[in-house]
Amino acid sequence: MTPEELRSLTPGVLGILVRRGADFAAAEDAVQDALAEALRVWPDDPPRDPKGWLVTVAWRRFLDAARSEAARRRREEAADQEPPPGPATSVDDTLQLYFLCAHPSLTPASAVALTLRAVGGLTTRQIAEAYLVPEATMAQRISRAKRTVSLVRFDQPGDVATVLRVLYLVFNEGYTGDVDLAAEAIRLTRQLATTIDHPEVYGLLALMLLHHARRAARTGDDGGLVPLAEQDRTRWDTTLIAEGVLILQAALARDRLGEFQAQAAIAALHADAPRAEETDWVQIVEWYDELARLTDSPVVRLNRAVAVGEADGARAGLAALSDLDQTLPRYAAVAAYLYERDGDGKRAAELYAEAAAQAPNLAERDHLTRQAARLHRQL
Repeated sequence: MTPEELRSLTPGVLGILVRRGADFAAAEDAVQDALAEALRVWPDDPPRDPKGWLVTVAWRRFLDAARSEAARRRREEAADQEPPPGPATSVDDTLQLYFLCAHPSLTPASAVALTLRAVGGLTTRQIAEAYLVPEATMAQRISRAKRTVSLVRFDQPGDVATVLRVLYLVFNEGYTGDVDLAAEAIRLTRQLATTIDHPEVYGLLALMLLHHARRAARTGDDGGLVPLAEQDRTRWDTTLIAEGVLILQAALARDRLGEFQAQAAIAALHADAPRAEETDWVQIVEWYDELARLTDSPVVRLNRAVAVGEADGARAGLAALSDLDQTLPRYAAVAAYLYERDGDGKRAAELYAEAAAQAPNLAERDHLTRQAARLHRQL
């Protein structure tokens, strides 16, 4: 068994220990000890039932730790709970672990970190590097999250929507440090799809695959951001697109539309266009209408304004934009694009410069600054 295959067993084993009464932090330490022991022993003596072996060894390690720290009564109660060796199913336990790590009592940042640590199996150092914070800071964040969920009863789990939002947050972090968080989010979502039959899980997986398929074309040779309309579509991963579309079609056939399915449908329409000029913007507007109905999100309405501008002209897009709060993130960038499309280069240049000053990252700021400079040269 490869280290990757061994790591894939971690969530189920951890979930079993927590369900049997181990507190979260102690259970995680015990599982890590069991994994280390497996790497030492299995090459010469592989077990017939790897999952059962890990459960047994991890549970014994937890009991050893408990005995050294607790009173005799507690030690005896813990010893009586030791599970027998043998095969163990992971589906319910892994699903419970997802819900625990994405519990609504956690902040989004803590839920993401705990999911990566407990479900994804990443080290604290890897997570800290991915989020560009000191390892000690991330360790404290994860420890606080563990203490929080240790107080959660198993009859008070989080819901599927919360789990999906956490995974989408992980996906949107992209690639930093030595961890590809987008790929990790896809892996975790694939795993979740094997444990729960829910159309929104498949909708999120399809959305991730369709966005990830365009990854190679998103930046130019100089590292600069390449807008969707200007991307070299021959660099898109057609295998990922085909898989994403197939998963989306199966989810939509369930007739239980959710926000991730609607977002994936929009991404699929972009992926279906051989050239930017052939994008079916009318259908995209219709899907944004569905998405706005589902979420009532001002950010969705902001993106819808762009689609309206493409489908019905820049004036229509600006009219749709006029109903929105100008303090919305990326409002100035959208307005700049629509004003440029409407022929008002001076106002567009001003807005691009304003948007650059508000950009959330360096790549976006550089792109918007170049747009403003380009229009200033043309005035």
